[in-house]
Amino acid sequence: MAPSQAATGRFGGESLVIAPQWIGDAVMTEPLLRRLAARGERITVAAVPWVAPVYRAMPQVAEVLVLPFGRGGVEWAARRAYAAGLRGRFDRAYLCPNSLKSALIPFWAGIPVRVGFSGELRFGLLNRRLPNPPKNSRPPMVAFYSALSGDAGVEGDRPALHVAADDIATVLAPRGLQAQGFYVVAPGAEYGPAKRWPATHFAAMAAQLERPVLLLGSAKDDAVCTEIAEAVNALRPGRCANLAGRTSLDEAVALIAGAHAMVSNDSGLMHVAAAFGVPQVAIFGSSSPLHTPPLNPAATVLWLKNDAAYQPPLDCAPCFKRECPLGHTRCLNDITPDKVLSIL
Repeated sequence: MAPSQAATGRFGGESLVIAPQWIGDAVMTEPLLRRLAARGERITVAAVPWVAPVYRAMPQVAEVLVLPFGRGGVEWAARRAYAAGLRGRFDRAYLCPNSLKSALIPFWAGIPVRVGFSGELRFGLLNRRLPNPPKNSRPPMVAFYSALSGDAGVEGDRPALHVAADDIATVLAPRGLQAQGFYVVAPGAEYGPAKRWPATHFAAMAAQLERPVLLLGSAKDDAVCTEIAEAVNALRPGRCANLAGRTSLDEAVALIAGAHAMVSNDSGLMHVAAAFGVPQVAIFGSSSPLHTPPLNPAATVLWLKNDAAYQPPLDCAPCFKRECPLGHTRCLNDITPDKVLSIL
């Protein structure tokens, strides 16, 4: 198939964006999509089900395709069949993940221009390749994704999400909530316990807040959220509601957008709050806010690594481990509930 004028030129045409598989990463692609839309490209995003709702909060996205694939295997035959249904629809494809499997659908769909970072045996699948910087010198993730646009000056890009006030009200009303009348607390972090502030700390903090507290997360976070809610409600009955695994991601996004403030670990929901400009406290342990910070002027990051008053210094941080290799998890245990409360 010969490339269309839109495919060979810089502006316009139909573009397919292959989304990352993590909520936080999906949020961080928003400036890329804004850049593409601003130069006249009509944006369709192909995303896995647990990420797709993030793209429905991006007005520049014209269509969201929910991919019928899970994490893990390549599913060669299924991807090839899916790609056949897209043939002839798109002028360009932008691949946010670095994986081989993310490049298969655009290639098999015959999309004329396929843009992505070099890596994982994708040489023949991409025809516009960007050099993939080494992990130890990779730019912050927002700029990393925005570089796929080919534009210069992407270092200052900041994600922004939007949910209409009526849509927020539709989610709040059945729960008896009003916008800015509650706190959201997200005590989970998919990567592991070295990114999670202790449940006892979350409970001690939440019990002292003067607005209702909603605990958000996936079904995997239900146990820790139950522990927190029971501890808070034992002191202040009815103050804390555990919604982990009990909302869709669309509903969770609306609840965050309507919150007075949010407290979380370094997680995907942290980035959602940042993109709405919600006042937030973001607690970092084994990971680094130098690489994936909440890009929000209303955010306060707590990271003992860069706290000159904290002694002895955390020479071990950031370790990027799932569990503390030294067994003490000082980076999280020593951030006190009172410290968080002093910011809220």
